[in-house]
Amino acid sequence: MEILERPTRKQQIEERATMLFKTKGYAASSMRDLAQILGIEAASLYSHIKSKEEILQKICFKMANAFFLAIEQVNETTPEQQLEAAIKVHFKMISENIDASAVFFNEWRHMSEPYLSEFLAMRTRYEQFFMEIIHQGIKQGQFRVIDEKFAMMTILSSINWTHQWYRPTGKMSMDEIGDHLSELLINGLIKTRNK
Repeated sequence: MEILERPTRKQQIEERATMLFKTKGYAASSMRDLAQILGIEAASLYSHIKSKEEILQKICFKMANAFFLAIEQVNETTPEQQLEAAIKVHFKMISENIDASAVFFNEWRHMSEPYLSEFLAMRTRYEQFFMEIIHQGIKQGQFRVIDEKFAMMTILSSINWTHQWYRPTGKMSMDEIGDHLSELLINGLIKTRNK
């Protein structure tokens, strides 16, 4: 029989804070709110964390690193296959981490320096991965000539909003949604399709 490890107090704080930031927003959430949810005194939170922002940083950077780890597994051969796989893994990361994704996409602006600049640099590197696939697709004649940044922003913006509506109990499975998303988004880029 598998024994499940109980989350540490720090993990509990991060989990509850993630839900709180998602529902109430980072700015409107207080340490008192978090302590109340956890059923502890606000002062005792500081024995586990330095500040509310420290929790936000952990959530955002943890998600950023997870996105990078997932995208690094994409090694298909053609640009079309690469883009399809990249779209699917990006959606998979969001769908498996709905609360953290909501915080990641909506609350990152509240980070202070130098964390904000570091986060933005990571985001730019990640976006570059998609732009490079699109660039190669155009270069190889698979994708029609289009502004690469515009194409990348359109694709990522479309997927990034899925945390608002995706529910694991919906009519379509996560894999089916990934298939539909990638097909819809790639169709706009394809120069010619084999019948």
